[in-house]
Amino acid sequence: MTPISDAAGATPPNRLTIVSALGVTQIFAWGSSYYLPAVLAAPIAADTGWSLTWVAGGLSLGLLAAGIVSPRVGRSIARLGGRPVLAVSTGLFAAGLVGLSLANSLPAFLLAWVIVGFGMGAGLYDPAFATLGRLYGQNGRSAITSLTLFGGLASTVCWPLTALLEARFGWRETCLIYAGLQLGLALPIYLFVLPHEPKAVAHTPEQALASTRRHERPTAPNLGLFLLLATTITLASVVSTVISVHLLTVLKARGLTLAAAVSLGALVGPAQVAARAIEMAIARFHHPIWTKVAATSLVTAGLATLWAGGPLLTVALVLYGAGIGLESIARGTLPLAMFGPERYPIIMGRIAMPSLIAQAAAPAIGAVLLESAGIDAALAAFIGAAALNVVLVIGLYIGMNVRRPASK
Repeated sequence: MTPISDAAGATPPNRLTIVSALGVTQIFAWGSSYYLPAVLAAPIAADTGWSLTWVAGGLSLGLLAAGIVSPRVGRSIARLGGRPVLAVSTGLFAAGLVGLSLANSLPAFLLAWVIVGFGMGAGLYDPAFATLGRLYGQNGRSAITSLTLFGGLASTVCWPLTALLEARFGWRETCLIYAGLQLGLALPIYLFVLPHEPKAVAHTPEQALASTRRHERPTAPNLGLFLLLATTITLASVVSTVISVHLLTVLKARGLTLAAAVSLGALVGPAQVAARAIEMAIARFHHPIWTKVAATSLVTAGLATLWAGGPLLTVALVLYGAGIGLESIARGTLPLAMFGPERYPIIMGRIAMPSLIAQAAAPAIGAVLLESAGIDAALAAFIGAAALNVVLVIGLYIGMNVRRPASK
């Protein structure tokens, strides 16, 4: 698949316009889903009497649903382009959010989260990355990197906004307002700002079947590299999700008050954005595998420093934040560099499935470890997982080098 501008012989879609448009929609896609329970879970539980564990667990159910639909989303973007798929995501977000606002029973509430999860599968980072890869081909790396800068602002924008709306109107009305933002803001952006993309069409049924098989299943030696890439991305997602959910618990166990833990934890966001800005400035000088190496190394160093405790907690959170900031970029740019733009949407959909499903289980896994083994032992396990990821990335680098001469 060539970039759509090359195929049409027209001027490439304006990057600033496209990335800015997708950036705005990403902020509210994340704010309407992944970041919603952080603010609304407690008010929902207080209002309804449902268990806080079940209310917060709605997000895990949504992530599971997102993982299940991700491969189909990738195939759809490869065939139709990102515009219609992202537009559908706004309808799913809106329907799920309306369902949340109207839910009068816990089963109805959880069913609404499944619908929100389908929207997450069709509308968060991976589909947006796949869209940019389809639009710009191998030149999409800078656009993907730029998009992550917007995504890093999602919690900064939406947590205060959600708290303000909940305090002023209530949690049900807040969900309705976010549903309105999806239909009134995100949907027009997708329909009127994103360009039409040509469908991927084969001339005969036999060609269509051959194309589907060729693009859906990585073949040896690509299969081994794909499995290694998917494993390291999934492991990184598990570590970051566990730490993000339980970070305040860990910091309080290190002797901090809740207020101090919240203040210190706030360093993670700026560290993410700063690392992404630096990567955007220097990306042209290195292959994305080095972004992945830096990401996993920084996360491991940050967790090891957090385990050590003492006066280095600030350093620990900056290192960790920088690492997960770079990980988001590597997640989008490394598959594009390894497998090329033609297979990129399908590859992203297949990688997203285990990653999202693992993220759904990660908070519960972290809670069990923290409760059964204690803070120090649990942190040691997280460090071990992060260090294993460094080893996997080194193996991926070696595999890419081994493969490179044969591809010439």
